[in-house]
Amino acid sequence: MTSDIEIKGYCNEKFNTVKDVFRANFEEDLEVGASFAVTIDGKHVIDIWSGYTDADKSTPWEKDTIVNVFSTTKVMTAICIHILVDRGLLDLEAPVSSYWPEFGQAGKKKLPVKYLLSHTSGLAGWDRKFRTKKLYNWDLMIELLALQEPWWEPGTKSGYHTITFGFLLGELIRRSTKKTVGTFFREEVAEPLDADFYIGVPESQFERIADLIPPPPIDLSSFGDIDPKSVAMRSLSNPFLDVLETRTKEWRTAEIPAANGHGNARSVSRITAALACGGELDGIHLLSKQEIKKSIEEQAYGMDLVLNTPIRFGLGWGLQSKDLPIGPNENMFYWGGYGGSVIVVDLDERMSMAYVMNKMVSSLTGDPRSERLIEALYSSL
Repeated sequence: MTSDIEIKGYCNEKFNTVKDVFRANFEEDLEVGASFAVTIDGKHVIDIWSGYTDADKSTPWEKDTIVNVFSTTKVMTAICIHILVDRGLLDLEAPVSSYWPEFGQAGKKKLPVKYLLSHTSGLAGWDRKFRTKKLYNWDLMIELLALQEPWWEPGTKSGYHTITFGFLLGELIRRSTKKTVGTFFREEVAEPLDADFYIGVPESQFERIADLIPPPPIDLSSFGDIDPKSVAMRSLSNPFLDVLETRTKEWRTAEIPAANGHGNARSVSRITAALACGGELDGIHLLSKQEIKKSIEEQAYGMDLVLNTPIRFGLGWGLQSKDLPIGPNENMFYWGGYGGSVIVVDLDERMSMAYVMNKMVSSLTGDPRSERLIEALYSSL
């Protein structure tokens, strides 16, 4: 039987099996709208998309459709930090308080910058309870983080910094450049690379944004201890995020650098292609090879206190591990976002891969759609 699912875009014939898997995800009703892209040696070998931008399937997903990618945004924020380290404006071993004096409260005076990147600072959330809309108040979030006492001894364990990651690192960017993370990212990463990705979307681009389609509720018991005072519960439930909030003007225009980046697979894979190719792409220098190599040095490996699964963290992203293997190569890193978006950067293959979608799944650490695509991709190399 011939499928009536139209897959648009470009796919090198070597990777037709990957395209078939992408189509199968739609045929099996696992998708509403999605895009998938792969670069090798800085050039796209796959750049495909299909489906619709809304649950009613009334508006086709187009070449320039963008979508909220949740924690895939963290990779973009981490790239900004590494740029500043490369330029000598930040030192990963230096105390955060040397750039942000107020941060030194509550026993954090000596806490180094690298603990923020590796999710080991103990600052996986806020003690003060608040609603999602408070995330739009940058100064309040920063004030509360400066006052916040770590939830465990910094540097001893990882606990995924679900939302705090972006505010903590974003404030370091602001303190060292006098620019917001969204502005710095646009000027130093997105615009030079001609990559269609935003941390804070201008209203002029709203019509291109696909609606996220909420997943079934997350079973928080799968994250282990359901004691409301546990690290996991405090991090994942404060604030409680209604996915429909992502459709509001306030969410889209805000800068929430751990969670509200908007882009598509083409833009995400293009940005990370620069890292896959040693820090440069099309004559644009983003990072030194040294800094990229440093970023994949293991910082923590053990049962994550928030995600309740063993994660091997580098500086800003996850690393290859026996517990969460991705492909055959050691020199790689990855991360993904709530609902299913994912980035893989394989330094050995000089390859970047990105998958984004609007039909969300409940899992925070795995999605059969992208897992099938990754498997097909490596089988095709």
